[in-house]
Amino acid sequence: MERFYFILYMCTFVYQSLNQISLRVDVTGYRDQFIKKHIDVKIQSTNSNSWQWKFKENSIKIYYEEHEKEKEGPSKNILMIPTISDVSTVEEWRSVASNLVQQDGNVNWRATIVDWPGLGYSDRPKMDYTADVMEKFLVDFINAPDGPISGSENDFVVFGGGHAATLTIRAVKRGAVKPKAIAAIAPTWAGPLPIVFGRDSSMETRYGLLRGTLRAPAVGWMMYNMLVSNEKSIESQYKSHVYSNPDNVTPGIIESRYALTKQKGARYVPAAFLTGLLDPVQTREEFVGLFAEMGSQNIPVIVLSTEGSPKRSKAEMEALREAEGVSKFVEVPGALLPQEEYPAMVAEELYKFLQENL
Repeated sequence: MERFYFILYMCTFVYQSLNQISLRVDVTGYRDQFIKKHIDVKIQSTNSNSWQWKFKENSIKIYYEEHEKEKEGPSKNILMIPTISDVSTVEEWRSVASNLVQQDGNVNWRATIVDWPGLGYSDRPKMDYTADVMEKFLVDFINAPDGPISGSENDFVVFGGGHAATLTIRAVKRGAVKPKAIAAIAPTWAGPLPIVFGRDSSMETRYGLLRGTLRAPAVGWMMYNMLVSNEKSIESQYKSHVYSNPDNVTPGIIESRYALTKQKGARYVPAAFLTGLLDPVQTREEFVGLFAEMGSQNIPVIVLSTEGSPKRSKAEMEALREAEGVSKFVEVPGALLPQEEYPAMVAEELYKFLQENL
Protein backbone atom coordinates (compact mmCIF):
# COMPACT_ATOMS: atom_id res chain seq x y z
CA MET A 1 0.00 0.00 0.00
CA GLU A 2 2.87 2.37 0.73
CA ARG A 3 4.05 1.75 -2.82
CA PHE A 4 0.66 2.86 -4.13
CA TYR A 5 0.82 6.18 -2.29
CA PHE A 6 4.43 6.69 -3.32
CA ILE A 7 3.30 6.35 -6.95
CA LEU A 8 0.53 8.84 -6.25
CA TYR A 9 3.02 11.26 -4.77
CA MET A 10 5.39 10.90 -7.71
CA CYS A 11 2.60 11.58 -10.19
CA THR A 12 2.63 15.20 -9.04
CA PHE A 13 5.75 15.64 -11.09
CA VAL A 14 4.06 14.12 -14.13
CA TYR A 15 1.67 17.06 -14.00
CA GLN A 16 4.55 19.51 -13.82
CA SER A 17 6.00 18.07 -17.01
CA LEU A 18 2.62 18.17 -18.77
CA ASN A 19 1.50 21.62 -17.72
CA GLN A 20 2.09 23.06 -21.18
CA ILE A 21 -0.13 20.48 -22.84
CA SER A 22 -3.83 21.10 -23.35
CA LEU A 23 -5.84 18.02 -22.37
CA ARG A 24 -9.52 17.24 -22.70
CA VAL A 25 -10.96 14.29 -20.82
CA ASP A 26 -14.69 13.77 -21.27
CA VAL A 27 -16.05 11.05 -19.01
CA THR A 28 -19.39 12.69 -18.24
CA GLY A 29 -21.57 10.44 -20.34
CA TYR A 30 -19.98 7.25 -19.08
CA ARG A 31 -20.01 8.50 -15.50
CA ASP A 32 -23.71 9.44 -15.51
CA GLN A 33 -24.68 6.14 -17.15
CA PHE A 34 -22.69 4.14 -14.59
CA ILE A 35 -24.10 6.06 -11.62
CA LYS A 36 -27.66 5.65 -12.85
CA LYS A 37 -27.17 1.90 -13.21
CA HIS A 38 -25.45 1.27 -9.88
CA ILE A 39 -26.25 4.03 -7.40
CA ASP A 40 -30.00 4.36 -7.90
CA VAL A 41 -30.54 0.75 -6.88
CA LYS A 42 -28.25 1.04 -3.87
CA ILE A 43 -30.17 3.81 -2.09
CA GLN A 44 -32.79 1.67 -0.36
CA SER A 45 -33.34 1.89 3.36
CA THR A 46 -35.98 2.17 6.05
CA ASN A 47 -36.06 5.85 5.15
CA SER A 48 -33.64 7.73 2.95
CA ASN A 49 -33.72 11.51 2.85
CA SER A 50 -31.65 14.63 2.31
CA TRP A 51 -30.85 17.76 4.29
CA GLN A 52 -29.54 21.03 2.92
CA TRP A 53 -26.33 22.22 4.53
CA LYS A 54 -25.70 25.90 3.99
CA PHE A 55 -21.99 26.61 4.10
CA LYS A 56 -20.71 29.98 2.91
CA GLU A 57 -22.07 30.42 -0.63
CA ASN A 58 -22.91 26.71 -1.00
CA SER A 59 -26.16 24.88 -0.36
CA ILE A 60 -25.09 21.25 -0.23
CA LYS A 61 -27.52 18.35 -0.36
CA ILE A 62 -26.57 15.88 2.37
CA TYR A 63 -27.76 12.31 2.08
CA TYR A 64 -28.81 10.40 5.19
CA GLU A 65 -30.74 7.28 6.15
CA GLU A 66 -32.94 6.55 9.15
CA HIS A 67 -33.26 3.01 10.44
CA GLU A 68 -35.82 2.14 13.09
CA LYS A 69 -38.16 -0.63 14.13
CA GLU A 70 -41.83 0.03 14.67
CA LYS A 71 -42.15 -0.06 18.44
CA GLU A 72 -44.25 1.71 21.00
CA GLY A 73 -42.66 4.31 23.24
CA PRO A 74 -39.95 6.94 22.81
CA SER A 75 -36.72 6.20 21.03
CA LYS A 76 -33.10 7.24 21.44
CA ASN A 77 -30.87 8.31 18.59
CA ILE A 78 -27.62 6.84 17.35
CA LEU A 79 -25.77 8.96 14.80
CA MET A 80 -23.51 6.75 12.66
CA ILE A 81 -20.78 8.48 10.67
CA PRO A 82 -18.77 6.69 7.96
CA THR A 83 -14.99 6.45 7.90
CA ILE A 84 -13.55 9.21 5.69
CA SER A 85 -11.93 7.74 2.60
CA ASP A 86 -12.06 8.11 -1.17
CA VAL A 87 -15.00 5.65 -1.20
CA SER A 88 -16.72 6.63 2.07
CA THR A 89 -20.41 5.69 2.18
CA VAL A 90 -23.37 5.10 4.50
CA GLU A 91 -23.36 1.52 3.22
CA GLU A 92 -20.62 0.57 5.67
CA TRP A 93 -22.98 1.10 8.64
CA ARG A 94 -26.22 -0.40 7.29
CA SER A 95 -25.86 -3.90 8.72
CA VAL A 96 -24.88 -2.62 12.17
CA ALA A 97 -27.80 -0.18 12.14
CA SER A 98 -30.25 -2.92 11.19
CA ASN A 99 -28.89 -5.17 13.93
CA LEU A 100 -29.13 -2.57 16.69
CA VAL A 101 -32.61 -1.26 15.93
CA GLN A 102 -33.95 -4.84 15.94
CA GLN A 103 -32.75 -5.47 19.50
CA ASP A 104 -35.48 -6.10 22.06
CA GLY A 105 -34.76 -4.19 25.24
CA ASN A 106 -35.84 -1.30 27.43
CA VAL A 107 -34.71 1.26 24.84
CA ASN A 108 -35.98 1.72 21.30
CA TRP A 109 -32.93 2.63 19.24
CA ARG A 110 -33.20 4.73 16.10
CA ALA A 111 -30.12 4.95 13.85
CA THR A 112 -29.29 7.82 11.50
CA ILE A 113 -26.44 7.29 9.05
CA VAL A 114 -25.14 10.37 7.24
CA ASP A 115 -22.79 10.84 4.31
CA TRP A 116 -20.11 13.51 4.60
CA PRO A 117 -20.28 16.48 2.22
CA GLY A 118 -18.23 15.63 -0.84
CA LEU A 119 -18.52 11.88 -0.23
CA GLY A 120 -20.98 9.01 -0.56
CA TYR A 121 -24.33 10.08 -2.00
CA SER A 122 -24.07 13.69 -0.77
CA ASP A 123 -23.32 16.57 -3.13
CA ARG A 124 -19.65 17.11 -3.97
CA PRO A 125 -19.08 20.79 -4.75
CA LYS A 126 -15.62 22.06 -5.56
CA MET A 127 -14.49 23.84 -2.39
CA ASP A 128 -11.64 23.77 0.10
CA TYR A 129 -12.29 20.78 2.35
CA THR A 130 -10.45 20.82 5.68
CA ALA A 131 -10.82 19.26 9.11
CA ASP A 132 -12.48 22.48 10.31
CA VAL A 133 -15.02 22.32 7.47
CA MET A 134 -15.87 18.70 8.22
CA GLU A 135 -16.20 19.40 11.93
CA LYS A 136 -18.49 22.36 11.22
CA PHE A 137 -20.68 20.15 9.06
CA LEU A 138 -20.94 17.58 11.84
CA VAL A 139 -21.87 20.23 14.41
CA ASP A 140 -24.42 21.88 12.10
CA PHE A 141 -26.02 18.53 11.22
CA ILE A 142 -26.42 17.57 14.88
CA ASN A 143 -27.68 20.97 16.03
CA ALA A 144 -29.88 21.91 13.04
CA PRO A 145 -33.50 22.60 14.05
CA ASP A 146 -34.60 21.00 10.77
CA GLY A 147 -32.17 18.07 10.96
CA PRO A 148 -32.94 14.42 11.76
CA ILE A 149 -31.25 14.67 15.18
CA SER A 150 -33.30 17.75 16.17
CA GLY A 151 -35.25 17.37 19.37
CA SER A 152 -32.72 14.92 20.78
CA GLU A 153 -31.00 17.68 22.77
CA ASN A 154 -28.23 15.70 24.50
CA ASP A 155 -30.06 12.37 24.29
CA PHE A 156 -28.06 10.83 21.43
CA VAL A 157 -24.90 8.83 20.93
CA VAL A 158 -22.34 8.95 18.12
CA PHE A 159 -20.65 6.00 16.43
CA GLY A 160 -17.81 7.08 14.13
CA GLY A 161 -15.24 5.22 12.08
CA GLY A 162 -11.68 6.39 11.45
CA HIS A 163 -11.34 10.19 11.32
CA ALA A 164 -15.08 10.58 12.04
CA ALA A 165 -14.65 9.53 15.66
CA THR A 166 -11.73 11.91 16.20
CA LEU A 167 -13.55 14.84 14.59
CA THR A 168 -16.55 14.15 16.82
CA ILE A 169 -14.42 14.16 19.95
CA ARG A 170 -12.74 17.39 18.81
CA ALA A 171 -16.17 19.01 18.50
CA VAL A 172 -17.15 17.72 21.94
CA LYS A 173 -13.96 19.14 23.46
CA ARG A 174 -14.83 22.66 22.37
CA GLY A 175 -18.41 22.31 23.61
CA ALA A 176 -20.09 22.37 20.19
CA VAL A 177 -21.96 19.09 20.76
CA LYS A 178 -22.52 16.85 23.76
CA PRO A 179 -23.59 13.27 23.05
CA LYS A 180 -24.40 10.82 25.81
CA ALA A 181 -21.67 8.46 24.63
CA ILE A 182 -19.19 7.93 21.78
CA ALA A 183 -17.96 4.81 20.00
CA ALA A 184 -14.70 5.15 18.07
CA ILE A 185 -14.33 2.32 15.57
CA ALA A 186 -10.78 1.83 14.24
CA PRO A 187 -10.08 5.51 15.07
CA THR A 188 -7.47 7.40 13.05
CA TRP A 189 -6.08 10.91 12.88
CA ALA A 190 -3.52 10.95 10.01
CA GLY A 191 -4.24 10.76 6.28
CA PRO A 192 -2.63 8.09 4.07
CA LEU A 193 0.35 10.18 2.93
CA PRO A 194 1.22 11.90 6.25
CA ILE A 195 1.09 8.64 8.18
CA VAL A 196 3.62 7.13 5.75
CA PHE A 197 5.86 10.06 4.77
CA GLY A 198 5.48 12.47 7.71
CA ARG A 199 4.64 16.16 7.83
CA ASP A 200 7.89 18.13 7.59
CA SER A 201 7.86 21.34 5.55
CA SER A 202 9.25 19.76 2.39
CA MET A 203 6.60 17.04 2.43
CA GLU A 204 3.82 19.56 3.10
CA THR A 205 4.96 21.44 -0.01
CA ARG A 206 4.78 18.25 -2.05
CA TYR A 207 1.35 17.43 -0.62
CA GLY A 208 0.17 20.85 -1.74
CA LEU A 209 1.42 20.20 -5.27
CA LEU A 210 -0.30 16.83 -5.38
CA ARG A 211 -3.53 18.31 -4.03
CA GLY A 212 -3.50 20.99 -6.70
CA THR A 213 -2.84 18.40 -9.38
CA LEU A 214 -5.78 16.22 -8.34
CA ARG A 215 -8.10 19.25 -8.30
CA ALA A 216 -7.01 20.45 -11.76
CA PRO A 217 -9.74 20.33 -14.45
CA ALA A 218 -8.24 17.89 -16.94
CA VAL A 219 -5.08 16.24 -15.69
CA GLY A 220 -6.69 15.92 -12.25
CA TRP A 221 -9.43 13.69 -13.61
CA MET A 222 -6.88 11.70 -15.58
CA MET A 223 -4.71 11.08 -12.51
CA TYR A 224 -7.72 10.36 -10.31
CA ASN A 225 -9.08 7.83 -12.80
CA MET A 226 -5.70 6.15 -13.07
CA LEU A 227 -4.92 5.91 -9.36
CA VAL A 228 -8.25 5.92 -7.51
CA SER A 229 -11.26 5.58 -9.78
CA ASN A 230 -10.63 2.14 -11.18
CA GLU A 231 -11.79 -1.23 -9.96
CA LYS A 232 -8.33 -2.79 -9.68
CA SER A 233 -7.09 0.01 -7.43
CA ILE A 234 -10.17 -0.18 -5.21
CA GLU A 235 -9.94 -3.95 -4.98
CA SER A 236 -6.26 -3.71 -4.09
CA GLN A 237 -6.96 -1.23 -1.29
CA TYR A 238 -9.78 -3.31 0.17
CA LYS A 239 -7.79 -6.54 0.09
CA SER A 240 -4.57 -5.02 1.42
CA HIS A 241 -5.76 -2.89 4.36
CA VAL A 242 -9.45 -1.95 4.35
CA TYR A 243 -10.63 -5.51 5.01
CA SER A 244 -8.57 -8.05 6.94
CA ASN A 245 -9.77 -11.07 4.97
CA PRO A 246 -9.44 -10.68 1.18
CA ASP A 247 -12.12 -13.34 0.71
CA ASN A 248 -14.67 -10.95 2.21
CA VAL A 249 -14.13 -8.44 -0.60
CA THR A 250 -16.94 -9.24 -3.01
CA PRO A 251 -17.44 -8.01 -6.59
CA GLY A 252 -20.57 -6.20 -5.38
CA ILE A 253 -18.58 -4.14 -2.89
CA ILE A 254 -16.02 -3.14 -5.52
CA GLU A 255 -18.74 -2.29 -8.04
CA SER A 256 -20.56 -0.11 -5.50
CA ARG A 257 -17.44 1.78 -4.46
CA TYR A 258 -16.31 2.21 -8.05
CA ALA A 259 -19.65 3.82 -8.88
CA LEU A 260 -19.11 6.35 -6.09
CA THR A 261 -15.80 7.45 -7.62
CA LYS A 262 -17.56 8.33 -10.89
CA GLN A 263 -19.76 11.03 -9.40
CA LYS A 264 -19.21 14.63 -10.39
CA GLY A 265 -16.73 16.25 -8.00
CA ALA A 266 -15.62 12.88 -6.61
CA ARG A 267 -11.95 13.79 -6.38
CA TYR A 268 -12.06 16.92 -4.20
CA VAL A 269 -12.42 15.35 -0.74
CA PRO A 270 -10.00 12.47 -1.51
CA ALA A 271 -7.41 15.07 -2.60
CA ALA A 272 -7.73 16.70 0.82
CA PHE A 273 -7.84 13.43 2.75
CA LEU A 274 -4.84 11.83 1.06
CA THR A 275 -2.67 14.87 1.75
CA GLY A 276 -3.67 15.40 5.38
CA LEU A 277 -6.00 18.40 5.18
CA LEU A 278 -8.76 16.47 6.94
CA ASP A 279 -6.55 15.37 9.84
CA PRO A 280 -8.18 16.46 13.14
CA VAL A 281 -4.82 16.68 14.94
CA GLN A 282 -1.14 16.70 13.99
CA THR A 283 0.43 14.33 16.52
CA ARG A 284 -0.29 11.20 18.52
CA GLU A 285 -0.04 13.23 21.72
CA GLU A 286 -2.88 15.49 20.56
CA PHE A 287 -4.87 12.41 19.51
CA VAL A 288 -4.60 10.80 22.94
CA GLY A 289 -5.21 14.16 24.60
CA LEU A 290 -8.55 14.57 22.85
CA PHE A 291 -9.80 11.28 24.26
CA ALA A 292 -8.55 12.24 27.72
CA GLU A 293 -10.87 15.26 27.65
CA MET A 294 -13.91 12.96 27.51
CA GLY A 295 -13.24 11.75 31.03
CA SER A 296 -13.55 15.25 32.47
CA GLN A 297 -16.83 15.68 30.58
CA ASN A 298 -18.23 12.38 31.88
CA ILE A 299 -18.88 11.04 28.40
CA PRO A 300 -18.34 7.26 28.11
CA VAL A 301 -16.11 6.30 25.18
CA ILE A 302 -15.53 2.85 23.73
CA VAL A 303 -12.66 2.24 21.32
CA LEU A 304 -12.92 -0.71 18.96
CA SER A 305 -9.42 -1.52 17.78
CA THR A 306 -8.94 -4.16 15.11
CA GLU A 307 -6.75 -7.23 14.86
CA GLY A 308 -5.78 -6.71 11.22
CA SER A 309 -5.19 -2.97 10.93
CA PRO A 310 -2.16 -1.70 9.01
CA LYS A 311 0.90 -1.45 11.27
CA ARG A 312 0.95 2.36 11.58
CA SER A 313 -2.81 2.69 12.10
CA LYS A 314 -2.72 -0.13 14.66
CA ALA A 315 -0.04 1.72 16.64
CA GLU A 316 -2.28 4.78 16.93
CA MET A 317 -5.20 2.66 18.12
CA GLU A 318 -3.01 0.91 20.66
CA ALA A 319 -1.99 4.30 22.07
CA LEU A 320 -5.58 4.55 23.31
CA ARG A 321 -5.59 1.21 25.13
CA GLU A 322 -4.71 2.68 28.53
CA ALA A 323 -5.58 6.26 27.69
CA GLU A 324 -7.45 8.43 30.12
CA GLY A 325 -11.00 9.09 28.97
CA VAL A 326 -11.39 5.71 27.24
CA SER A 327 -14.02 3.82 29.23
CA LYS A 328 -13.64 0.55 27.34
CA PHE A 329 -11.10 -0.77 24.85
CA VAL A 330 -12.05 -3.81 22.79
CA GLU A 331 -10.29 -5.58 19.95
CA VAL A 332 -12.43 -7.04 17.18
CA PRO A 333 -11.64 -8.79 13.88
CA GLY A 334 -11.14 -6.61 10.83
CA ALA A 335 -8.91 -3.83 9.60
CA LEU A 336 -10.10 -0.28 8.81
CA LEU A 337 -13.79 -1.09 8.20
CA PRO A 338 -14.77 -3.69 10.82
CA GLN A 339 -18.32 -2.30 10.94
CA GLU A 340 -18.80 -3.46 7.35
CA GLU A 341 -16.61 -6.57 7.28
CA TYR A 342 -17.76 -7.99 10.64
CA PRO A 343 -21.02 -6.14 11.41
CA ALA A 344 -22.48 -8.74 13.77
CA MET A 345 -19.42 -8.69 16.05
CA VAL A 346 -19.22 -4.91 16.00
CA ALA A 347 -22.95 -4.59 16.71
CA GLU A 348 -22.65 -7.00 19.63
CA GLU A 349 -19.89 -4.95 21.27
CA LEU A 350 -21.69 -1.68 20.65
CA TYR A 351 -24.97 -2.98 22.05
CA LYS A 352 -23.18 -4.15 25.22
CA PHE A 353 -21.68 -0.67 25.53
CA LEU A 354 -25.11 0.95 25.18
CA GLN A 355 -26.61 -1.36 27.79
CA GLU A 356 -23.77 -0.65 30.22
CA ASN A 357 -23.86 3.13 29.88
CA LEU A 358 -27.36 4.26 28.86
